[in-house]
Amino acid sequence: MQPKLIIITGSPCVGKTAAAQCLFELYENCAWFDSDWAWCVNPFSISDPRLRNGDKTMSFALSTYLNSAFDYVIFSSVVVIGEDIRKSILRDITATGYEVIAFTLKCSEDTLAERHKSRGDTGEVSFEWLRMDPHPGDYIIDTEGKTIPQIADEIKNTIDNRGQIWSL
Repeated sequence: MQPKLIIITGSPCVGKTAAAQCLFELYENCAWFDSDWAWCVNPFSISDPRLRNGDKTMSFALSTYLNSAFDYVIFSSVVVIGEDIRKSILRDITATGYEVIAFTLKCSEDTLAERHKSRGDTGEVSFEWLRMDPHPGDYIIDTEGKTIPQIADEIKNTIDNRGQIWSL
């Protein structure tokens, strides 16, 4: 079996990290990397010109996992919803012979606002990421009214039964 790089993306507060952690616990011989770990700085600013340096960290970590004989590497990230950033991160992965299966999580704006509030976030809710079109080829998972285990099971069933795969 070729290693599988499983991308989980979507808006902040849509459930990426929680679903990735749950999925991580469902698979044996699995690694998980969240893009938030790649650029944890204070103060954080989306306009920081150094922000894209974190992409190199993501590529390096994913390369390390894929080159370490894990069967599944889960990558949860808001930034890979955009095609250019996703291409850049994937291009810089040094591993070969792996499969990519990607998922975009979605929910309603009301649900996103509720999740934002329940996390204790005090800033204004942005719907920009939620309104973005999913990356071409991604499986779309509607998280509306679903528990985290249900979302993870839906992702796992897609991977195990019919995952759309790109060989790299």
